[in-house]
Amino acid sequence: METMFITHPHHRKKEDFPPTVMALGYFDGVHLGHQQVIRTAVELAAEAGYKCAVMTFHPHPSVVLGKKEAHVQLITPLREKERLIAQLGVDYLYVVEFTPLFADLLPQQFVDQYIIDFHVKHAVAGFDFTYGRLGKGTMETLPFHAREQFTHTTVPKLARNGEKVSSTYIRQLLKSGDVDQLPPLLGRFYTVKGTVIDGEKRGRTIGFPTANISLTDDYLLPSLGVYAVKIHVGKEVYNGVCNVGYKPTFHTERQGQPHIEVHIFDFADNIYGQMVTIEWHKRLRSEQKFSSIEQLVKQIERDQEQAKVYFLNLNENPCILPPNDVC
Repeated sequence: METMFITHPHHRKKEDFPPTVMALGYFDGVHLGHQQVIRTAVELAAEAGYKCAVMTFHPHPSVVLGKKEAHVQLITPLREKERLIAQLGVDYLYVVEFTPLFADLLPQQFVDQYIIDFHVKHAVAGFDFTYGRLGKGTMETLPFHAREQFTHTTVPKLARNGEKVSSTYIRQLLKSGDVDQLPPLLGRFYTVKGTVIDGEKRGRTIGFPTANISLTDDYLLPSLGVYAVKIHVGKEVYNGVCNVGYKPTFHTERQGQPHIEVHIFDFADNIYGQMVTIEWHKRLRSEQKFSSIEQLVKQIERDQEQAKVYFLNLNENPCILPPNDVC
């Protein structure tokens, strides 16, 4: 897949692009609803003999437009989004810089400059996709703005258990720590990437050494607490427990971003400086302040046992895995 970064205003002409079927959207999370939109574009492109393109935007529009809740932390930061979209068989990814000037385009100007001028033969988007100033352009107005230069497909809402599959809902689940409910929405377990860094090294003194993780991007973290996780180190995958928080047993004040520490089961290698991926499986409890180190150690032992039981059940019942996986 070729990625092209587009600044506004661009000075490209239709001849600069191959004819494509293009999927449009912000696609934070690249969840099953997003995947349905992109796969539809891939399939239609193959049928028509065109290349498939995806257009997305960066940074998140809520940041630029000064929304009450600005999505600075993302479910899938740009590099992760790019990786996931490439896996869907897309030929071109257009990343358009979202600026106040770009946001001020009239719906017709957006269509003229970013669909027609991009040599799009067929556009695909979700039923709730909007475009142009104040989001006045919708999938209902798109045929009018298309000027008969391209056709389009509107992908209907995808729901799971009566709930619309959306980035908003996924964010709510992350903020409540319900990571075990994400696989049926994402088609995979939620993951974040980071580098193993030096920490306070307190864990090893109490018998539970941890890998301290510094995130590589602005990921949206699950709520503070302790989780059963898998951690990918190189080509190997290990089970463990992860604490997200401020270690209140040792610190009286919350400062900066929460710490991410993973105790990896049956593991003793030195992995400082290595890139790892944390795969979030289940929230075990909230973060607590303990009155003594002994109480903390006993709780960590209980956390470890609870996580091991979870992973044992997961191995025995693979259909717990996301619906895209083979049971």
